[in-house]
Amino acid sequence: MTETANARKIAFATFVRRALDDARAMRAWSGTEVSRRTGVSRQTINRWVRGDWASDPEAERVVAFCEGLGLDPAAAFTALGWDRATGARPTSVPPPMDPDVEALLRRLVDPSVSDAEKFHIRETIRYLAYRPTLSANVRNRGKQAG
Repeated sequence: MTETANARKIAFATFVRRALDDARAMRAWSGTEVSRRTGVSRQTINRWVRGDWASDPEAERVVAFCEGLGLDPAAAFTALGWDRATGARPTSVPPPMDPDVEALLRRLVDPSVSDAEKFHIRETIRYLAYRPTLSANVRNRGKQAG
Protein backbone atom coordinates (compact mmCIF):
# COMPACT_ATOMS: atom_id res chain seq x y z
CA MET A 1 0.00 0.00 0.00
CA THR A 2 1.32 3.42 -0.87
CA GLU A 3 1.92 6.03 1.76
CA THR A 4 -0.74 8.28 0.18
CA ALA A 5 -3.37 5.51 0.23
CA ASN A 6 -2.57 4.76 3.86
CA ALA A 7 -2.80 8.45 4.80
CA ARG A 8 -6.22 8.69 3.08
CA LYS A 9 -7.45 5.65 5.02
CA ILE A 10 -6.27 7.14 8.30
CA ALA A 11 -7.85 10.52 7.50
CA PHE A 12 -11.20 8.96 6.55
CA ALA A 13 -11.12 6.61 9.57
CA THR A 14 -10.53 9.64 11.80
CA PHE A 15 -13.43 11.49 10.15
CA VAL A 16 -15.80 8.53 10.67
CA ARG A 17 -14.64 7.94 14.25
CA ARG A 18 -15.25 11.61 15.15
CA ALA A 19 -18.68 11.52 13.51
CA LEU A 20 -19.58 8.41 15.53
CA ASP A 21 -18.24 9.93 18.76
CA ASP A 22 -20.31 13.07 18.16
CA ALA A 23 -23.44 11.01 17.42
CA ARG A 24 -22.94 9.11 20.66
CA ALA A 25 -22.17 12.17 22.77
CA MET A 26 -24.67 14.66 21.34
CA ARG A 27 -27.54 12.36 20.33
CA ALA A 28 -26.93 9.26 22.46
CA TRP A 29 -27.02 7.12 19.30
CA SER A 30 -25.58 3.62 19.34
CA GLY A 31 -23.77 2.14 16.37
CA THR A 32 -26.99 0.37 15.43
CA GLU A 33 -28.91 3.65 15.52
CA VAL A 34 -26.29 5.38 13.35
CA SER A 35 -26.56 2.52 10.87
CA ARG A 36 -30.36 2.73 10.84
CA ARG A 37 -30.43 6.49 10.35
CA THR A 38 -27.73 6.60 7.68
CA GLY A 39 -28.61 3.44 5.77
CA VAL A 40 -24.98 2.31 5.95
CA SER A 41 -24.44 -1.11 7.52
CA ARG A 42 -22.57 -1.44 10.81
CA GLN A 43 -20.07 -3.71 9.08
CA THR A 44 -19.27 -1.03 6.50
CA ILE A 45 -18.97 1.66 9.17
CA ASN A 46 -16.68 -0.60 11.22
CA ARG A 47 -14.49 -1.25 8.15
CA TRP A 48 -14.26 2.50 7.57
CA VAL A 49 -13.22 3.08 11.20
CA ARG A 50 -10.52 0.40 10.90
CA GLY A 51 -9.37 1.66 7.49
CA ASP A 52 -10.01 -1.87 6.26
CA TRP A 53 -11.06 -1.34 2.64
CA ALA A 54 -9.38 -2.34 -0.59
CA SER A 55 -11.13 0.16 -2.86
CA ASP A 56 -12.56 3.58 -2.10
CA PRO A 57 -15.93 3.71 -0.33
CA GLU A 58 -18.88 4.28 -2.65
CA ALA A 59 -19.69 7.98 -2.91
CA GLU A 60 -23.41 7.29 -2.36
CA ARG A 61 -22.69 5.54 0.95
CA VAL A 62 -20.39 8.31 2.10
CA VAL A 63 -23.07 10.89 1.27
CA ALA A 64 -25.78 8.82 3.03
CA PHE A 65 -23.57 8.48 6.12
CA CYS A 66 -22.90 12.22 6.23
CA GLU A 67 -26.49 13.28 5.55
CA GLY A 68 -27.81 10.87 8.20
CA LEU A 69 -25.54 12.54 10.73
CA GLY A 70 -26.10 16.09 9.48
CA LEU A 71 -22.53 16.44 8.18
CA ASP A 72 -21.27 18.04 5.00
CA PRO A 73 -20.13 15.26 2.62
CA ALA A 74 -17.39 17.61 1.37
CA ALA A 75 -15.52 17.02 4.64
CA ALA A 76 -15.57 13.26 4.02
CA PHE A 77 -14.54 13.77 0.40
CA THR A 78 -11.63 15.90 1.56
CA ALA A 79 -10.54 13.18 4.01
CA LEU A 80 -10.68 10.68 1.16
CA GLY A 81 -8.62 12.99 -1.04
CA TRP A 82 -11.37 13.24 -3.63
CA ASP A 83 -11.41 16.26 -5.88
CA ARG A 84 -14.96 17.59 -5.74
CA ALA A 85 -14.85 18.51 -9.42
CA THR A 86 -13.92 15.04 -10.64
CA GLY A 87 -14.25 12.48 -7.85
CA ALA A 88 -17.57 13.26 -6.28
CA ARG A 89 -20.94 13.00 -7.90
CA PRO A 90 -23.17 16.04 -7.46
CA THR A 91 -25.59 15.76 -4.59
CA SER A 92 -29.16 16.95 -4.84
CA VAL A 93 -30.01 20.35 -3.42
CA PRO A 94 -31.96 19.93 -0.19
CA PRO A 95 -35.47 21.40 -0.12
CA PRO A 96 -35.94 24.72 1.67
CA MET A 97 -36.10 24.29 5.42
CA ASP A 98 -39.15 25.26 7.43
CA PRO A 99 -38.42 28.40 9.51
CA ASP A 100 -39.53 26.65 12.72
CA VAL A 101 -37.07 23.81 12.10
CA GLU A 102 -34.32 26.36 11.43
CA ALA A 103 -35.15 28.04 14.74
CA LEU A 104 -34.87 24.71 16.58
CA LEU A 105 -31.53 23.97 14.94
CA ARG A 106 -30.23 27.40 15.96
CA ARG A 107 -31.28 26.68 19.56
CA LEU A 108 -29.46 23.33 19.48
CA VAL A 109 -26.15 25.02 18.66
CA ASP A 110 -26.68 28.10 20.84
CA PRO A 111 -24.28 27.91 23.82
CA SER A 112 -26.67 29.95 25.98
CA VAL A 113 -29.38 27.24 25.75
CA SER A 114 -29.16 24.72 28.60
CA ASP A 115 -28.29 21.08 27.99
CA ALA A 116 -31.62 20.09 29.53
CA GLU A 117 -33.53 22.19 27.01
CA LYS A 118 -31.43 20.84 24.13
CA PHE A 119 -32.16 17.31 25.31
CA HIS A 120 -35.90 18.09 25.41
CA ILE A 121 -35.79 19.54 21.88
CA ARG A 122 -33.93 16.47 20.55
CA GLU A 123 -36.31 14.04 22.24
CA THR A 124 -39.36 15.88 20.87
CA ILE A 125 -37.92 15.95 17.36
CA ARG A 126 -37.01 12.24 17.61
CA TYR A 127 -40.54 11.40 18.77
CA LEU A 128 -42.16 13.35 15.94
CA ALA A 129 -39.78 12.02 13.29
CA TYR A 130 -40.30 8.35 14.12
CA ARG A 131 -43.83 8.09 15.44
CA PRO A 132 -46.06 5.73 13.46
CA THR A 133 -48.36 7.43 10.99
CA LEU A 134 -51.86 6.31 10.19
CA SER A 135 -52.72 5.50 6.60
CA ALA A 136 -55.18 7.78 4.80
CA ASN A 137 -57.88 5.07 4.97
CA VAL A 138 -57.70 4.86 8.77
CA ARG A 139 -57.79 8.66 9.14
CA ASN A 140 -60.79 8.95 6.79
CA ARG A 141 -62.72 6.23 8.68
CA GLY A 142 -62.40 8.31 11.84
CA LYS A 143 -63.87 11.35 10.07
CA GLN A 144 -66.79 9.34 8.64
CA ALA A 145 -67.70 7.92 12.05
CA GLY A 146 -68.02 11.40 13.62
